[in-house]
Amino acid sequence: MKKALIIGINKYPTAPLKGAVNDAYTISELLKVNGNDTTNFEVISLYDIETRSELLTKISDFFEVNCDMALLYFAGHGYVNELGGFIVTPDHKKYDEGIAMHDILNFANRSKIRNKIIILDCCKSGHFGTATDNGSVMEIKTGTTILTASRENEPAKEINGHGVFTNLVIEGLKGGAADIRGHISPGGLYAYIDQALGAHEQRPVFKTNVTEFVELRSVVPQVPLNILRKLPTYFNSPNDDFKLNPSFEDTNSIDIPHNVIEPHADQKNVSIFKDLQKLEGVGLVVPVGEEHMYYAAMRSKACRLTSLGHHYWRLVNEGRI
Repeated sequence: MKKALIIGINKYPTAPLKGAVNDAYTISELLKVNGNDTTNFEVISLYDIETRSELLTKISDFFEVNCDMALLYFAGHGYVNELGGFIVTPDHKKYDEGIAMHDILNFANRSKIRNKIIILDCCKSGHFGTATDNGSVMEIKTGTTILTASRENEPAKEINGHGVFTNLVIEGLKGGAADIRGHISPGGLYAYIDQALGAHEQRPVFKTNVTEFVELRSVVPQVPLNILRKLPTYFNSPNDDFKLNPSFEDTNSIDIPHNVIEPHADQKNVSIFKDLQKLEGVGLVVPVGEEHMYYAAMRSKACRLTSLGHHYWRLVNEGRI
């Protein structure tokens, strides 16, 4: 069972935001279902909650829920002073800015939930899980992953009514961060965001203490799984070449006007070749000695697995796909 608490706050009395609630709403909707419309997270959404006390209670209660995975997302203001980092609530005042990031990490560390993911889109969010100026340090215990919009001394920007960071999170969850199987993990999501942001822009921060990556969302795979599972069928070992000839090319038929080369197209081989071309399209297979798979077939060359192809061959061979 997977549960999520999604928080967005726009209505700050002195510095209102434009995109936090909208971003939180979009994240909520994405997490509820996977790309194939199957149920994903059970989501609780909180928008423009007004007081520290109320929000602290909601977060504390959330980490007491019974589930296998819990995801906390916050979009709003963040603040750091000599006491530490805070997610800011609308009733903030000096030295009572909101909820201490250390308190949230403490709730997560004490929780019996196996996997906890915390995603913060606020200024100075990279302070989460770091030492305070007075030297107070809190361990990130096993099963906890933290993804933040910026480093501990950086702002988190809004552009056109959306957080720059969350906009990338959204695109990643829609499929940009998916692996070939269609799985989106926290590590894959971070890699996607990291590559999208330039070296001189706000930098996301990723901190984790896990023994396995969990799945945040799944989308339709780039290659159907029934084709991916054929890798050991086509390649007896990951280092084998698969021999090709003109009979694998669909257009090499006497029914299509062009120079036909024997052996003519064979439908069984054509079907195999279409699978191999799909695997080439996602970087698992490459032609040998030719630039394109078409010429590898027409000139009776071969194709082979890439390093990434080796990886997925082993996953299939071990029954993990």
